[in-house]
Amino acid sequence: MSPVRPSASPLARPTRRVFAALSPLFLAACVSQRQQPIEAAAYQGPHISAEYLAMYGERPDEQHPLPATDLSEVEPQFLRRIVSYPTREQPGTIVVDTDNRYLYLVMEGGRAVRYGIGVGKQGMSWRGRATVARKAQWPRWTPTPAMIAREPERNAPWAGGMAGGLENPLGARALYLYQGGRDTLYRIHGTSEPWSIGKSVSSGCIRLFNQDIIDLYNRVPTGTTVVVLNRGTLQAPSEVDEMPPPDDDFGSI
Repeated sequence: MSPVRPSASPLARPTRRVFAALSPLFLAACVSQRQQPIEAAAYQGPHISAEYLAMYGERPDEQHPLPATDLSEVEPQFLRRIVSYPTREQPGTIVVDTDNRYLYLVMEGGRAVRYGIGVGKQGMSWRGRATVARKAQWPRWTPTPAMIAREPERNAPWAGGMAGGLENPLGARALYLYQGGRDTLYRIHGTSEPWSIGKSVSSGCIRLFNQDIIDLYNRVPTGTTVVVLNRGTLQAPSEVDEMPPPDDDFGSI
């Protein structure tokens, strides 16, 4: 069962301090298309700042123009930011903390870009190390026979596959995880249900806001190491851990 949509809360009016803080971001936008995460200290209280409204704003230049994400539906701790993150993993490594619903991209100096995630039951079952062997923009999705049998009205129309687009369950981007040269069938991907970030969902692997998966996609090359933490610990699993085979609930990608 999918999570219940949270009720919307009003957005707060940005303060002058926030507008002042925006100035360097606007200048950076002149030289780079990649939006930088906000330092953890920049977030104050439960209100949504102008930086975040811009970060999760519409993307009209996408192949399928993205609307802005409704941040009133999102718990603020799951918005993208830079945080302190001491770890033994090398900079550039992706670390997935399924228990706490976070994905970290390790940076230099004991810090990381932290993204909120939604975790399907496949995502909760896997652990170990993998490699991003392939990346895709606006990926195609095909439901499995089990999915069609369980929800025929919803999934049967897409038995032949769903092209990439705003309604595609994989969202704007997908990272394909391999072990030993073999496809694990696990993905880190976007979502057409932004309200599900920070929650357990009925199916799927690891999902991010579309704006966040675009940001992560742009930051990591193929060959990037992905580490999924053991449940209940901050220690990374060993090199020999293998991901269990996923069940037949997510569909081919």
